[in-house]
Amino acid sequence: MVKSFIEENKDRFLEELFDFLRIPSISAQNERKEDMLKTADFLKRKLFDAGVDSAEVMATDGHPVVVAQKIINPSLPTVMIYGHYDVQPVDPIELWKSAPFLPEVRDGKIYARGANDNKGQLYMHIKALEFMVKNNSLPCNVKFIIEGEEEIGSPNLKKFCIAHQDILNCDVILVSDTTLISFDTPSITVGLRGLAYLEVEVIGPDHDLHSGLFGGAVANPINVLATMIAKLKDDKQRITIPEFYTDVVSISNQEREDMAKAPFDIQKYKKSLAISEVLGEEGYSTIERTGIRPTLDVCGIWGGYTGEGAKTVLPSKAYAKISMRLVPNQTPGKIAELFENYFLKLAPAGVQVKVNYLHGGMAYVSPMDTKAYKAAEKSMIQSFGKKPIPFRSGGSIPVIADFEQVLGVKSILMGFGLESDAIHSPNENFSLNLFYKGIETIPYFFKYYTEK
Repeated sequence: MVKSFIEENKDRFLEELFDFLRIPSISAQNERKEDMLKTADFLKRKLFDAGVDSAEVMATDGHPVVVAQKIINPSLPTVMIYGHYDVQPVDPIELWKSAPFLPEVRDGKIYARGANDNKGQLYMHIKALEFMVKNNSLPCNVKFIIEGEEEIGSPNLKKFCIAHQDILNCDVILVSDTTLISFDTPSITVGLRGLAYLEVEVIGPDHDLHSGLFGGAVANPINVLATMIAKLKDDKQRITIPEFYTDVVSISNQEREDMAKAPFDIQKYKKSLAISEVLGEEGYSTIERTGIRPTLDVCGIWGGYTGEGAKTVLPSKAYAKISMRLVPNQTPGKIAELFENYFLKLAPAGVQVKVNYLHGGMAYVSPMDTKAYKAAEKSMIQSFGKKPIPFRSGGSIPVIADFEQVLGVKSILMGFGLESDAIHSPNENFSLNLFYKGIETIPYFFKYYTEK
């Protein structure tokens, strides 16, 4: 029945999603504040259209949260859907093959910022609810909590949850903001890495200097920053920050063997990224490096003159943004403090160094012996025809651990994206087949979760 519903309405679903994608809801940019409000109002309307009893745009100290619910019987279980309507900035714009906020379909994929992360995956849930309501097949209560700050670390959502626990009480949280191994190899994400994200600043002279007159005599902040960053890893790609690995939990050989069973073609992986070789911590496979090991990466670096042509300048300041992905037991605040202490010690005389902790979150591991996990597993068997593989993702959704701490419930991470969807990058995309497959699968989760 759900397949015929999708077939009859798929063009409408796609046009509605396109309307959603056309709004440039970039939470990191202050000039997009009105667009953020517009997006929240759009969701409120579409949730009502899908059949919720109530939907409200609720204020926070930042961008608003959309909360909605349909309660068919208070004695029945409640599934809460989490998603986010904010998206990443589009830079570098020149690498997009089509305008990031003018969605289009090419080769069976939707191309737009937010197509996968998270507007496309979120919208699957709204359309799945529409199906269940119209066909009188919703077997339990459903709630939605949709935030507008996930891409900047969800700075206000935990506080929002604490203040509104009464309206957010539920039995499980269902999230589609992760990936599948492939269309032919469905998977359920059972682990997310944590995150500590910082910005560093190296300050030299009080103004830019002539590189000929002062070069070689005064510390160049860019040179210094590059040297300091280089010292954060050794030649085995291990992070050199003292005590960084103290709280890291090593998984068993059996768990490593189980991870290795996931289909992974290293040659195909390298070809898809146009690289000749992979690089990472010695002693671990590529899958292990991105799933069970912590990392440190520079996400941006700038300073001095970067415009067209030449300008012989020795800059006054240099900056970098640094992301550390964390594993269970590592605490973002502690890691940020360890980083700052070490980074300051790396600075030579003649410069000042500032470290600013921007945001972070704890890692999360989802148990596989729960009713909710088994329901997700059965739902994917029903729609994909195969048993999904449990998989640990390298990504982070900081609020998932907050949900468990504040609301006392577990989350199920049943995503439908692919690693090749270029999230956070130019030409972000989402498979049309997987968009529709998500709408098909979600009602099965509700069915199996409520079965006796």
